[in-house]
Amino acid sequence: MRICDVIVKKRNGLELSTDEINFFIDGVTDGTIPDYQISALLMAIYFKGMSERETSDLTLAMVKSGDIVDLSSINGIKVDKHSTGGVGDKTTLIVAPVAAACGLKVAKMSGRGLGHTGGTVDKLEAFEGLKTDIDRQTFFDIVNKTGISVIGQSGNLASADKRLYAIRDVTGTVESIPLIAASIMSKKLASGADCIVLDVKVGSGAFMKTEESAKELAQAMIKIGETAGKKCDAVISNMDIPLGSAIGNSLEVIEAIDVLSGVGPDDLKQECVLLAGKMLTLAGIGSLEACKKLAVEKMENGEAKAKFAEMVKIQGGDESWVYNTSLFPKSKFTKQIKSTASGVICKMNTEKIGISSVMLKAGRAVKEDSIDFSAGIKVLAKTGDTVKAGEVIAMMYANDEKLFAAAEMEYLSALSI
Repeated sequence: MRICDVIVKKRNGLELSTDEINFFIDGVTDGTIPDYQISALLMAIYFKGMSERETSDLTLAMVKSGDIVDLSSINGIKVDKHSTGGVGDKTTLIVAPVAAACGLKVAKMSGRGLGHTGGTVDKLEAFEGLKTDIDRQTFFDIVNKTGISVIGQSGNLASADKRLYAIRDVTGTVESIPLIAASIMSKKLASGADCIVLDVKVGSGAFMKTEESAKELAQAMIKIGETAGKKCDAVISNMDIPLGSAIGNSLEVIEAIDVLSGVGPDDLKQECVLLAGKMLTLAGIGSLEACKKLAVEKMENGEAKAKFAEMVKIQGGDESWVYNTSLFPKSKFTKQIKSTASGVICKMNTEKIGISSVMLKAGRAVKEDSIDFSAGIKVLAKTGDTVKAGEVIAMMYANDEKLFAAAEMEYLSALSI
């Protein structure tokens, strides 16, 4: 078999066989196929697409290219949730403890933030001393004991995806539904959960800019999961505005704790209730409405918050911070962002708002950047709100006040009033 023939076949719009896809991924993994031929096939896929069978075969080949986590030593039903990334998205910190409080097992490996999107691992590390680099057996032991553990991605899951993504990133082939679906689902399937809920973001702060493309991606990922024998469901959620009001690691953790306490922003609470309800439904707990009601109950009676505190403690953090969020370190400086005009906020560019928080050191422009856990933004006015010129519409937090000017300009450029 020759990779050139595979490229030509896909260029001509024909379906690749399972053997041809396996041959391609094997060559990506062991380095026998050079970057320029990988690029050519990726571009052919970008233009010609892939069938459901091809996309499933591609995903499964990528799963087999790296480590596969065996969660069989964890008792009970293992559930997972994946978000395609957004601004202010701290849902894992809420839905994972809710699911665990309902008796499910959440053994979750999460990533770090890059660019305008945040990462769950970074948010958890806002707790001083909390460890997310935990060996696999300890990880399993924690989940068996507490029902929940969230750690950084360990091992070499879906090894081929690392090389493929790096090449897609520099060849204009990122925005391909089959390639996105295979990239996400290969890591999810390799992580070993029984039930997977996918939170597909759509809008200015999301990877998918239209509802049509978000639905297409969600359906492709559900099909892949079901083909692999997993129970899968998806939610399409709005990222034309930030989720909640807090952007930045400590700020987002505090807001998540507020929701776990039965308060907090309504948009964030409602999305988490839906996501948790979907997780519980997939696990066979009951109907969606009954499971949503159960999720609210676990937030309001304190059981979900207690489960979150238990995880923080066993992973080396101070659980008293969960019950007294004033213990989180504060930024040295704050600055108000004021509206430049009177009227109604009719549009927000959420990606720009996320970039504004990165400029305050709340996120990474490149993966080598360090993070200021206390930095970030609180959004006080959103799309649809009426504002007056000079009214405070957001607060910025940083440990270097020289960062405010450029970040404020970026934030204001994101608003249409």
